[in-house]
Amino acid sequence: MEAVNALGRRKAAVARVYLNDGKGNIIVNKKDVKVYFPLEQLQYIVSQPLSLTNSEGKYDIDVNLYGGGVKGQAEALRLAISRALVKIDPEHKSVLKSNKLLTRDPRTVERKKPGRPKARKRFQFSKR
Repeated sequence: MEAVNALGRRKAAVARVYLNDGKGNIIVNKKDVKVYFPLEQLQYIVSQPLSLTNSEGKYDIDVNLYGGGVKGQAEALRLAISRALVKIDPEHKSVLKSNKLLTRDPRTVERKKPGRPKARKRFQFSKR
């Protein structure tokens, strides 16, 4: 099988994924996934599409991640892996879609408005 690549985004994070046949190794920015995401919750987020499609241990995944924070990067990686699995086998689409893993989360940080300290916060009001 030739390498399948996919892209996933969340907030400011971008994940580029390359899937090859292999033993289940996930390499994120030249580090193991357990080193890059030390929290078990984030490791669970990353491995969700693989466990739902029963493809753990079938593919080696090489990932380029940049931008955003740790949680956004994990969720961008989850979306990229899901898209790559659908490219390999279109039958996975129904399972992943029913678990909302193929939907890009559009929520991002609201921009700061002029004359305010943050997007919606206002400076303290003083009567006198």
